[in-house]
Amino acid sequence: MFTGIVTARGRVARIRHGDPARFVIETDMPFDDTPIGASIACSGVCLTMVERGAGWFAVDVSAETLSRTTLGDWTPGTSVNLERALRLGDELGGHLVSGHVDAVGTVLARCEEAGSIRLTFAAPAALMPFIAPKGSITVDGVSLTVNEVTDTDDTDSAGAAGAGSFGVNIIPHTAVVTTLGACRPGTRVNLEIDLIARYVRRLLAKE
Repeated sequence: MFTGIVTARGRVARIRHGDPARFVIETDMPFDDTPIGASIACSGVCLTMVERGAGWFAVDVSAETLSRTTLGDWTPGTSVNLERALRLGDELGGHLVSGHVDAVGTVLARCEEAGSIRLTFAAPAALMPFIAPKGSITVDGVSLTVNEVTDTDDTDSAGAAGAGSFGVNIIPHTAVVTTLGACRPGTRVNLEIDLIARYVRRLLAKE
C-alpha cells in the first residue's frame, strides 16, 4: 500500500525490452534499507525492486502492465514519480493507494491559476462513477483532491471516446516535486480510483 505522497523523482536510465521488460531508474531517493523484492510505486504503478546499486534500482514490468499503463510510453530520460511502500505507523498524508492502475487518462486542458495549475483530465466512462467532487484520486502516483466532475461523451480528440472528465488543482510544491508540473494537453497519465469508492460502488451494486 501507498499514500500517494511522492517522496522523490527518478529518471529512466535504461530499458531492456522483452517480457518482462526491465527498467533501470536513477534517483537520489535513499533506499539502503529497502530490500530486493520490496514494492515501490513508479508513477502510480506498484512494481518490485529486483536489483539496486548506488543511485539506481531496477524493476521488471510485464507486457500486461505495459499495455494497461503509461509505462509502455517510457523512454530513457522519462521522469518518474517514486514512493516507497507504506509502513505500519507511518503518517497517512494522502489516501490509501494500492498501486494498481485502473486506466490511462489524458490531459485535456491546463490553466495557470493564481500560482497554481488547474488540470482537466479525460477518464474512461467506466471510471466516472468512482470520481466525485472533493473525493480522492491518484494521478501518476500523486494523491489529489477532485475539484469538479463532468459526465459527458463530448470530449475532444485528446480524450477517449465515451469519456468523462475531472479537474484538479496542482499547488506550486506539487508541481515542482512531481511530474505533474510538466503535464500539457495530450499527456497520458496513470489513474487509480479511490479504494473506498471502489468498495462502496460494489456494495451498492449488490443492493
